[in-house]
Amino acid sequence: MNILILGSGGREHAFAWKIAQSKWCDKLFVAPGNAGTADCATNVNMKVSDFTAMEKFCVENKIELVLPGGEEALVKGIYDYFLANENLKHIPVIGPSKLGAELEGSKSFAKKFMVKHKIPTAAYLEITKQNLEEGKKYLQQSSLPIVLKADGLAAGKGVVICNSHEEALQELHAMINDAKFGEASAKVVVEQFLSGIEMSVFVLTDGKNTLILPTAKDYKRVGDGDTGLNTGGMGAISPVPFATKELMQKVKTQIIEPTILGLQKDEIVYKGFIYFGLMIVGGEPFTIEYNCRMGDPETEVVMPRIENDLVELMMAVALNKIEDFTLIENQKAACTVVLAAKGYPTDAEIGEEIIIQKAEADEIIFHAGTKINAQNKMVTAGGRVLMITALEKDLNLARNKAITLANKGFFKHQLFRKDIGQDVCE
Repeated sequence: MNILILGSGGREHAFAWKIAQSKWCDKLFVAPGNAGTADCATNVNMKVSDFTAMEKFCVENKIELVLPGGEEALVKGIYDYFLANENLKHIPVIGPSKLGAELEGSKSFAKKFMVKHKIPTAAYLEITKQNLEEGKKYLQQSSLPIVLKADGLAAGKGVVICNSHEEALQELHAMINDAKFGEASAKVVVEQFLSGIEMSVFVLTDGKNTLILPTAKDYKRVGDGDTGLNTGGMGAISPVPFATKELMQKVKTQIIEPTILGLQKDEIVYKGFIYFGLMIVGGEPFTIEYNCRMGDPETEVVMPRIENDLVELMMAVALNKIEDFTLIENQKAACTVVLAAKGYPTDAEIGEEIIIQKAEADEIIFHAGTKINAQNKMVTAGGRVLMITALEKDLNLARNKAITLANKGFFKHQLFRKDIGQDVCE
């Protein structure tokens, strides 16, 4: 098969690395890709939202499967575009319809869906300019801390946790009146703060049945000890030590199954990955958010732990046969440490030369913000630059291995957290 992956980050490199190993993969393309994806696929200079150019490329290169790595193409309706196009409708797109992608594209849509289908989540209120005064009163009566979320897409940075009512009011003003997150914060979801421990659960679904993938936990704050600003993610681990069989059974029956049933009841077409961002409070799972694709950097620890052929799983989704498959899970633990550029997550400095260090057995260097410049040198091209992944027989060994490799130094001003996974190590 000829396969096209859309995206340019570490998640897309992890997908390309995994798909390139498939016996079903003939030619693999990544648009636009990065310096790392060029090692296992052919990069294509094409925007993930340029559906017209994509149609031409897919026809000319006889593409037989498309995997959108990130949310942009899905929220803009790539699934619907392909299905409605005579030249493309035979090509499976692994992802939801435009309406299904609203589970990520709109926090308001997602919260209403959860409440409607009785999926455990935090109490909330939607605020816009129209009900701003009501929103201010709600904030002043809310217990602390208070969570404010931009309704739309904000590159993983549209969530603010406020520790005082004054701070919450200032942030609400900045989001709605000053467009702190652009159009994404024209509507703000104010949410009850849940105190617990976070984890990520991923499934592949054909819209009726699901395959639950390895669990993961990511680390959003830029600094050790969960300090500093929120980022797109500074590292991840898999599996999650506290994700017991009992807890996962609750996640399955209280969250995953009602979500899939809700999609069916609402006649929402969904064929692809669902990311469940969960908060575990006193042993009970609550849904913090949905994503309509895999997470990043969670993909970099989940993909190396899947023994199944990923192309076979994706085709099973397209053919409504995912129930025929059982997950084959690598028993080793995985840890990913993100190497970020100086100034990330606000003003990342790019253009710094990268020297790739030698990886040993069970070590994988996934690329995110990298490119080859005019002088044929690999340089930093984004805030998150490299994802250093290591596998070992237990999580502590895996994290030590990843940190040791990261410490060898890949570019001069690299930043990374040295405590990824430390909080849950036994």
